[in-house]
Amino acid sequence: MSADAIRAARTSLGIELGSTRIKACLIDDDTAAVIAVGSHEWENQYADGIWTYALDAVWSGIRAAYADLVADAERRHGVRPETFGAIGVSAMMHGYLAFDAAGELLVPFRTWRNTTTGPAAAELSALFGVNIPLRWSIAHLYQAVLDDEPHVAELRSMTTLAGYVHAALTGRNVLGIGDASGMFPIDAATHDYDADLLHRFDALVADRAPALRLAELLPEVLVAGDPAGALTAEGAALLDPTGALRPGIPLCPPEGDAGTGMVATHAVAPRTGNVSAGTSIFAMVVLEQPLAYAHHELDLVTTPAGDPVAMVHCNNGASELAAWAGLFGRFAAASGAPLDTDAVFDVLLREALDGEADAGGLLAYNHLAGEPIVGLDEGRPLFVRTPDSRLTLANVMRAQLYGVFGTLSIGMRVLAEEGVEIERMFAHGGMFRTAGVAQRFLAGALAAPVAVGASAAEGGAWGIAVLASYLSHAADTDLSGYLGDHVFRDVEAVVAEPDPADAAGFAAYLDRYRAGLVVEAAAVAGLPSGR
Repeated sequence: MSADAIRAARTSLGIELGSTRIKACLIDDDTAAVIAVGSHEWENQYADGIWTYALDAVWSGIRAAYADLVADAERRHGVRPETFGAIGVSAMMHGYLAFDAAGELLVPFRTWRNTTTGPAAAELSALFGVNIPLRWSIAHLYQAVLDDEPHVAELRSMTTLAGYVHAALTGRNVLGIGDASGMFPIDAATHDYDADLLHRFDALVADRAPALRLAELLPEVLVAGDPAGALTAEGAALLDPTGALRPGIPLCPPEGDAGTGMVATHAVAPRTGNVSAGTSIFAMVVLEQPLAYAHHELDLVTTPAGDPVAMVHCNNGASELAAWAGLFGRFAAASGAPLDTDAVFDVLLREALDGEADAGGLLAYNHLAGEPIVGLDEGRPLFVRTPDSRLTLANVMRAQLYGVFGTLSIGMRVLAEEGVEIERMFAHGGMFRTAGVAQRFLAGALAAPVAVGASAAEGGAWGIAVLASYLSHAADTDLSGYLGDHVFRDVEAVVAEPDPADAAGFAAYLDRYRAGLVVEAAAVAGLPSGR
């Protein structure tokens, strides 16, 4: 009984701060089944040329999501949780949270969405011999050094959003290795920051910032299953101002949304991978061996257990698709036949199944923000057609879905050229809730089987709850074994094999997509953002 599990604290709580929603998820440790959920909508701000979230919004959002979860547990099971077996925190990876000696934030939080670090990322990539993407924490720090920002002299620690929340709850400045690998390159042998590259960075900044010692600024690295501290009385009050939540609950290492997505889709073993679609879209592929070359399209990160992963990260995911759905939703309401959001998506996505394999010559670019993989510093969402394109609703919607996968597939083709083989990709995110549509088109875009399981919609909040639950099992099994033997043992996934017609149609679409990028570049150059 779920009520008994809640009373006996045979539960794990996961909290994930996504781009547009903060989610809380409570699972039964015996089955990993979801027994309560909570959420809170939030949105980033574009202030003074920076994409950011206010820290006050972080805490008000977390408290709202937690309160929603507690209310859901009482509504479903007649019990208000006062403690848990374990807690985990996850959030958007990368970005830059910089603090002084007193723990005060020095500059507004710079999120993964910012593309202002081009010079720093290029110089570090050349110096390190590995790709350093624009959104990585080290690129943000070095750009601040290059720009002679005054706060650098006061800098005493830096972390990610998940690391910040975890430290506030426990007093420990640590990170899960997956999240840490998006701050600075990881040494696969030591499961820690690459010591040689740390020294290279310190030498690089010696003249501009002589007091900077990078190793002293970065959080301690932990792998899945490592103890990461316990909830303090102050941390409990941050989560639950009512005072009902008791301190002392163990926490797992805080992780990034990429790592929790891998856990949520059972994609932590070599030759497996996953695609996570939300505000951004990214693919994670677990590698059997190192890549032969550095590629600007690929990040080298890790699973929560420390195994090497090639990541294709695109700044733009399903937000433009959602905007089009909102447009058609408003049309339905104006016509006197209103539909809720899920129903609008269901109708439009199913309509796309009747579209031509190449979307009838239409093109959709979902670039609301800059997209480094295709060389765009800023975003300009565009819908493009030629006079002989077939403008039908089915083709429009198929083009929009293809547009979500366009930049991602460019990066995935780089992996294919490296000889990386994928047995199956797992997909999760809200757009996969309509069965058999986005999943089918993604299989065609990647030319690989795509699986969607019951956890597809719950996503990373469930994944970090599973990592929290793993704390009490880590001494007995590795993470892959725990997921296979315990969490996913009886879980069935629906698999879509790539349809040859879809694959050929998407390939034709992608050829036009690449050619049309000159239109995107011209739009960036000629049309101001209007902010």
